[in-house]
Amino acid sequence: MTPVHFSFTAAFALGLMGLAFHRTHLLSALLCLEGMMLSLFIALSLWTLQLEATAFSTAPMLLLAFSACEASAGLALLVATARTHGTDRLQNLNLLQC
Repeated sequence: MTPVHFSFTAAFALGLMGLAFHRTHLLSALLCLEGMMLSLFIALSLWTLQLEATAFSTAPMLLLAFSACEASAGLALLVATARTHGTDRLQNLNLLQC
C-alpha cells in the first residue's frame, strides 16, 4: 500500500471512528461525514487520474454533487432541530416524541 493510499484510508477510517464514537452533537456528526466524503472524493479523483480513463472522469464530480446535497440536507436538519429542541445534542432527540 502506498503512502497516498494509506493516508486516504486513514482519513476515511478516522472520520468513521469519529462518527461512531463521538456522537454528542449533530454538528460533529455532520463534520465527520464531510471528512469521509472529502477523503472519498480525493481518492476517487486520484484513482481516475492513475487509470487515465475518460469513462470514470465524471464519477468524482457526481460524488461531489451528492456530498453537497448531503451537506445541505444535514444543515437543514441541524437548523430545524435547533429551532424545535433548542440544542443540537443527539441525546436530547427522541423519535418517540415526534
